[in-house]
Amino acid sequence: QVQLVESGGGLVQPGGSLRLSCAASGSIFSINRMGWYRQAPGKERELVAVISSGAITNYADSVKGRFTIFRDNAKKMVYLQMNSLKPEDTAVYYCNQEIKRSSENYFDTYWGQGTQVTVSS
Repeated sequence: QVQLVESGGGLVQPGGSLRLSCAASGSIFSINRMGWYRQAPGKERELVAVISSGAITNYADSVKGRFTIFRDNAKKMVYLQMNSLKPEDTAVYYCNQEIKRSSENYFDTYWGQGTQVTVSS
C-alpha cells in the first residue's frame, strides 16, 4: 500500500511564502514523475509544477518565477516552494507521484489528500 501525505499549507498574506511537502510511504520500489496540482473552488484541477526523475521541471505559466519544485529521492519527498503568493493562488494543493511498487512491474499514479493554501490579507 502506498500513501502520500502533504503538509505545509495554511493562511498567508499576499506577497508571502509557503513551502509544501509531500512524503510517500509504503512498499515503494521506484518513483518517476512527481508533481503538484491545485483546485480552486468552482474550478477544475490544474497542473502547477512537475519534476521528472532526472530533475527536469515544468511549471504553469501563472507560477513561473514564483514557485520552485524540487525533490529528495532518498526521502521519497517532493516540495513546492511558493514565493510572492497572490490571492489567485488560493486553492487546495495536491501532490501526485508516479510510483512503482515493490510487487509490481509498472508505474501507477497516486494522489495525496490535499492541503489548503489561502492567500488573503
